[in-house]
Amino acid sequence: MSSTQGFAALERNGTLVPFDFQRRQLRPHDVALDIAYCGICHTDLHMVGKWGQQFPLVPGHEIVGTVTSIGPEVSKFKVGDQVAVGVMVDSCRECEACLRGDEIYCHKYPTTTYDGVDRVDGTRTRGGYSSNYVADERFVYGVPANLDLAATAPLLCAGVTTFSPLRHWKVGPGMTVGVVGIGGLGHLGVKFARALGAHVVAFTTSPKKAEAALALGAHEAVLSTDAKQMAAQAYRLDFILDTVAVTYPLDPMLTALKLDGTLCSVGLPDKFEFSSFTLAMGRRSLASSGAGGTNITREMLEFCGTHDIVADIELVKPAELATAFQRLAAADVRYRFVLDLRN
Repeated sequence: MSSTQGFAALERNGTLVPFDFQRRQLRPHDVALDIAYCGICHTDLHMVGKWGQQFPLVPGHEIVGTVTSIGPEVSKFKVGDQVAVGVMVDSCRECEACLRGDEIYCHKYPTTTYDGVDRVDGTRTRGGYSSNYVADERFVYGVPANLDLAATAPLLCAGVTTFSPLRHWKVGPGMTVGVVGIGGLGHLGVKFARALGAHVVAFTTSPKKAEAALALGAHEAVLSTDAKQMAAQAYRLDFILDTVAVTYPLDPMLTALKLDGTLCSVGLPDKFEFSSFTLAMGRRSLASSGAGGTNITREMLEFCGTHDIVADIELVKPAELATAFQRLAAADVRYRFVLDLRN
């Protein structure tokens, strides 16, 4: 067992406070790492609130750091490697999804990086708002040496959540792709779609974010609150990546799809507001997507290394966690908070 210093909510909706606990001993295929940075994800807000299952709860599933020790059967990593851990740390490894490297869709549900139940000893997993982590090498990823380590952290959730559907729907040259919402997810969606060779159209309700989207690499920016601008998009887009987490009238966005086009929602609002007629008249599809399995996560990190893509971040110290959570709840971040755990 290894002593670990972390930050936990001791009760539902509780403030994050210092919390000491024990990490498990290394199993044969385990990798131990000292955590340098951990992204602060919007999911963390929900988990500390209504979604959390057991408290105390240590959040954090966008983890980057340095390998400190390895189990005797580890073959992929060595001490000193820069590595990352994402949203899951195990799965059944036997179902169709797991055998394809799509463990995020495990038929028996993946073991989450925090507030999950370890498949071996039944203990509750604790996340990356902490000094160290231990995970099976299958769910640990190498970080390209050219990438800024702090800005890499959000790639392990926000990054793969946007990259995975773009790859699944084969976004590339010759396609016109919309990205709805220019925030923690959307700003990476714009970068990925542009690097994949698509013509990128950003949709936002904010004139300031329209300007920011162009700076991020979008070819065009459309104010979705402007009926005239939206009408001009009809039957224009091959694919739309929708990162918005709240319900809004979806018909104008669906109308922007070409025949057989797809809108993929990764913001996952509680419900959708649209007319089935709008889908039928363009043989359009409304879809969704999970974060990503081990195969697509490795592909994404390699792609980011090749194209020098990282998140735009604000770095915060542990003493600033409460303020960061308040600002995140108010959508006051450009575009992702990352917790600095080096000290």
